[in-house]
Amino acid sequence: MSLDPMDRRLLDALQKRGRISNAELAEKVNLSASACHRRVQRLEAEGFINRYVALLDPRKMGVPATVFVEITLSTQADDVLEAFETAVARIPDVLECHLTAGKADYILKIVAEDTEDFARIHRQYLTRLPGVAQMQSSFTLRTVFQTTALPV
Repeated sequence: MSLDPMDRRLLDALQKRGRISNAELAEKVNLSASACHRRVQRLEAEGFINRYVALLDPRKMGVPATVFVEITLSTQADDVLEAFETAVARIPDVLECHLTAGKADYILKIVAEDTEDFARIHRQYLTRLPGVAQMQSSFTLRTVFQTTALPV
């Protein structure tokens, strides 16, 4: 299914404010409430809308430090990649894991309370990941820009 301009306006509005009521959304994009509801249901059914979430404030949750960890594996054999991905998915502090092309095989986005907490995460989890040959950690000093909204 391709997206028409109305679908894109709906998706853009929902990305910015996922808890908007159907009536408000319909008014915002200039549709009737019933037509808006049908379109949103279709976008959900077609998989354009994956899920609705609440985005929490890391500082208020006690994990203000963000660390990006580049990981190089000893080999890129399928069984090693699979074992690594399965293990890293179990680490509660890892928000994202990306298989990359370039210097590192994977980049992880990790949240922590502070450097001591990251040391715990490193000791308890990262050093035990299968197939790891090298790790490089980078602490963020400040988040300049962050969004979850995709361009529509």
